[in-house]
Amino acid sequence: MILTEHPRPSHTFVHISDTHLPGERSPLYGSGADADHNLSLMLDRLVASGLKPDALLLTGDLTDRGDASAYQRLRELVEPAAEALGCEVVWAAGNHDDRGAMRAELGLSGAPAGVPRAGGSQAPITEVRWFGDLRVIVVDSTVPGEHWGALDEDQLAWLRRELATPAPAGTLLLIHHPPLPTVLDLAVTVELRDQPRLASVLRGSDVRAILSGHVHHPSFGTFAGIPVAVASSSAYGQDLAQPPGATRGQDAAQGYNLVHVYADTIVHSAVSLEWGADVGEPVAADEAGRRIAGVGIGWRERG
Repeated sequence: MILTEHPRPSHTFVHISDTHLPGERSPLYGSGADADHNLSLMLDRLVASGLKPDALLLTGDLTDRGDASAYQRLRELVEPAAEALGCEVVWAAGNHDDRGAMRAELGLSGAPAGVPRAGGSQAPITEVRWFGDLRVIVVDSTVPGEHWGALDEDQLAWLRRELATPAPAGTLLLIHHPPLPTVLDLAVTVELRDQPRLASVLRGSDVRAILSGHVHHPSFGTFAGIPVAVASSSAYGQDLAQPPGATRGQDAAQGYNLVHVYADTIVHSAVSLEWGADVGEPVAADEAGRRIAGVGIGWRERG
């Protein structure tokens, strides 16, 4: 028997970003983009797929203006889907979020040991979660009242202390503003600032991937030698087929990323919200298994 080149993944995550739910359900910015409908459709398809992820990872701009009612609707959409999927939910803040409302409505009252809580409910929203031997760290790149991002010295010092002890299976870092060059000129006005300070903390650490959002289109690169994966928005996308320097949001190109974690690599796969007609022969999972076995291929064991 021939064995596959890689075993099944040790962990699977769904990376969703920029859900942008408005205070009251309505199309965004005078368009036809219905953020509630798009997120609901995305979650329905995930549940129907039979996927069993470890967690839904939401990387900010959960709401459009930080309204308590929007966070309440977000929970009403996400929590039943997570229960049906049998997975946890991890929330990160984005520049459109309000830290106080987010804490109150999503039940994020706590903070990891060692994180200064000066500012009370408006302190940065940070968290450490464990999925077996794999660590997920959430940092808060939002700057209240601004759309550009930054990490203050307290967060960087805490992050350095946390990373001083490596996780057996490594770490995923969630941060809303991606530490990457932007391919949209206008986005330089809202990018993550002082990136070298973050790089000095992450370089040589056990962080295996950085997951971000913010720019409303899939994007991939490296930062301090670490792969960065940016998910599109579930609310609306960016049209990158524009003249250089131009920016155009569109009620299209919505999606999310699947994140499959292996011992020696992490695979990020962009999934579109759009659904089209069949091309070729659809193959069900059990039939795929029979065909794989039929040609003498078996799955390699993890370990």
